[in-house]
Amino acid sequence: MTLKQLKYAVTVAETGNMTEAAAKLFIAQPSLTSSIQELEKEFGIVIFTRGKKGIGLTKEGEEFLGYARQVLDQTNLIEERYTGTSAGKTKFCVSSQHYSFAVEAFVELLKKHGGDKYEFHMRETQTYEIIEDVTRMKSEVGVLYLNSFNETVIRKTLRDNNLIFEPLFTAKPHVFIGKSSPLSRKKKLTTDDLKPYPRLSYEQGSHNSFYFSEEILSTLDSDKEIVVCDRASLFNMLVGLNGYTICSGIISEELNGPGIIAKPLDVDDYMEIGYILPGSIKPSPLTATYIEILKKLCK
Repeated sequence: MTLKQLKYAVTVAETGNMTEAAAKLFIAQPSLTSSIQELEKEFGIVIFTRGKKGIGLTKEGEEFLGYARQVLDQTNLIEERYTGTSAGKTKFCVSSQHYSFAVEAFVELLKKHGGDKYEFHMRETQTYEIIEDVTRMKSEVGVLYLNSFNETVIRKTLRDNNLIFEPLFTAKPHVFIGKSSPLSRKKKLTTDDLKPYPRLSYEQGSHNSFYFSEEILSTLDSDKEIVVCDRASLFNMLVGLNGYTICSGIISEELNGPGIIAKPLDVDDYMEIGYILPGSIKPSPLTATYIEILKKLCK
């Protein structure tokens, strides 16, 4: 085993594609494939599955790559400590539902620990992709919510992928609306109040099940539905079309501007927002720091 082989394996896991990984590593694909096979043979394990759908990680591969990342992280720290130079860019990736506090924590982490060279990824993405990203170790940590409706399905999906869920806080449902919306005059909103207005939600791709919806109460009928892929579009439509979306109520004016406000929704429901991690791998120092920042922001 060499550090180069560990780097190769981590890069293949991150890209999910041998050709893309070889290009990123500036080596020939046959050489990369041979190196990975030698690593698997040395330890008597299968790290990757190979099929028509591409490269996947086995359960033992997930565990192996957790250790490999730690070795590479520690190697970088040793080089920085004793040579004053870094072996490469500081890397970190988080996948999250569309929460401003997750972005705030990401920004704070980057400011404190980015260093001179870094490659940080903030993926605000679909619920199932968050789970998939952490399973494949494309992201070190994911942020999503559970409630009474989706908990059974989400927890089973997490168990099937050897992931754990750790709660950050429990929020009562709120409604995001534009500051000039007719609904803004009310102190508290009901589902009947919302009926005349467009409901906005985030696209969930091929896993567009109600259980993977980012918005609670997604099974309620609505005559006017708008589905978007990004936060900027959603907020623009909240303002421009007097639309609404149901959420946790936590909003950052610094990140999202003063035009969006949150109103309590009068329903018997909740959102338990937390983070997910691989079950068999100790979080990296950067991941642990990110989680601590999240906890601080969510108090």
